[in-house]
Amino acid sequence: MDTINSQRRRVLLSMGAGGVAWLAWRATWQPASAATSPACVITPEQMEGPYFVDEMLNRADIRTDPADGTTVSGIPLQLQLRIHAVNGTTCTPLPKALVDIWHCDANGVYSGVQDSSFDTVGKKFLRGHQITDSEGNVTFTTIYPGWYPGRTVHIHVKVRVDTADGKAQEFTSQLYFDDAFTDEVYKLAPYNSREARFPRNDGDGIFRRANGDKLLLQLAGDASGYIASLDIGMAVG
Repeated sequence: MDTINSQRRRVLLSMGAGGVAWLAWRATWQPASAATSPACVITPEQMEGPYFVDEMLNRADIRTDPADGTTVSGIPLQLQLRIHAVNGTTCTPLPKALVDIWHCDANGVYSGVQDSSFDTVGKKFLRGHQITDSEGNVTFTTIYPGWYPGRTVHIHVKVRVDTADGKAQEFTSQLYFDDAFTDEVYKLAPYNSREARFPRNDGDGIFRRANGDKLLLQLAGDASGYIASLDIGMAVG
């Protein structure tokens, strides 16, 4: 594994003019093959939380704020989700589903809301949705999330789809990161300017009570950019 100093140099390169390192890293990323079907199980749902805002921002790169064009700081994260309809022991890719994600920035701040510690009403960074392709895939470009007191590191996800008979169905949950992985990321800027995070996964009540261990993202990459992926099984019918 690279030293922390060499990792920092790579992060600076990835965020420098032209984003050369980030583009090179992206070129190596490929979506999961449709031939590798996930286990046909329903993915656990979890609470929506207080910060969902239905902005209806159809975009793949959610790092920018469309209000002023600014980009949030953080290590690049490519998030790939594959949505499946589960019927008994059969999984079928779910096309044309609307998949929203939202999460906090490196300092634990969400956009578009008023909280006791921040007011970002009118901002829209780190929010967006994509429509699944014929194989149920969506891909987002974002940053590795930060944390805030009381919660472990997570990304919110909401899937909405209209069934064949015209009924609207919805799946809402949260996605998590391996603690050891996060520990390494948080040694780097801009995350390392804050105090030690708390709680970790096993100290988070939502993670513990609502099957958070089944919502852990598969992670790969290094400080120039990370890949996170998960198959989501949704009961539709």
